[in-house]
Amino acid sequence: MSYHKILTIQDISCVGQCSLTVALPILSAAGQETCILPSAVLSTHTAGFSGYTVRDLTEDIPAITDHWEKEQIRFDAVYTGYLGSTEQIGYVQDIIRRLSAPGGLAIVDPAMADNGRLYPAFDGAYVEAMKELAFSADIILPNITEACFLTGMEYREQYDEAYIAQILDRLTAAGAKTVVLTGVGYREGRTGVLVQEGGQRRYYEHRRIAKGSHGTGDVYAAAFVGALLNGRDAYDAAVIAADYTVLCIERTQGDADHWYGVKFEVALPEYLRMLGL
Repeated sequence: MSYHKILTIQDISCVGQCSLTVALPILSAAGQETCILPSAVLSTHTAGFSGYTVRDLTEDIPAITDHWEKEQIRFDAVYTGYLGSTEQIGYVQDIIRRLSAPGGLAIVDPAMADNGRLYPAFDGAYVEAMKELAFSADIILPNITEACFLTGMEYREQYDEAYIAQILDRLTAAGAKTVVLTGVGYREGRTGVLVQEGGQRRYYEHRRIAKGSHGTGDVYAAAFVGALLNGRDAYDAAVIAADYTVLCIERTQGDADHWYGVKFEVALPEYLRMLGL
């Protein structure tokens, strides 16, 4: 097993099984030293809860960065999730430049949109800032909506392989290196992930579970990064992450009280078996 120091930068939703409360345990279980930089602290996530509290931590990030640099802390990988503002995106770029170890990876989940729409907090200026971060990263993990915003492509609910190929071509032309495009489905009841790495494209199809679950994108991204840092290539890491995420959803089905996320914890033993740990 390879042991790395990884920094993940995203918000903490104290209740709700998403963002850092998902990334930290999954990456730690994968055997990686997982350091965190919270971009904000929320009492709960924002999907289905009301009256939640939010404390933005943007102004703390520069001092934290300076302290880490003073202590000569370096990271073998920097993995980003939801970032709340263009200012935070700029700070993340600064962290990657200043604190990445030689050969360190930058992995960006451009968590800003779904189902053809940007999240309510974001606008065109945010998209432009995310483009700069994403196209300078080593690996990006967009869904189809996010890929469309990154490339200027028109979002389609119905599409074919040629449409997906065009998205990937535009991502490559804009500077993307390795792309893990999620939520790609060509058949009823099926979805999958398409990985473009080193000029090669490979598609992995799996069962689509109709009822969506909040936080599964964060589960997927963390599981992908954990597999990648354990020596898998991007395609194999994408397959492991997909299988694990489906398993997490399956383990949560039937529990009406657990509507706010997935029980990723109970599936961790299977994830570790997938990793050979």
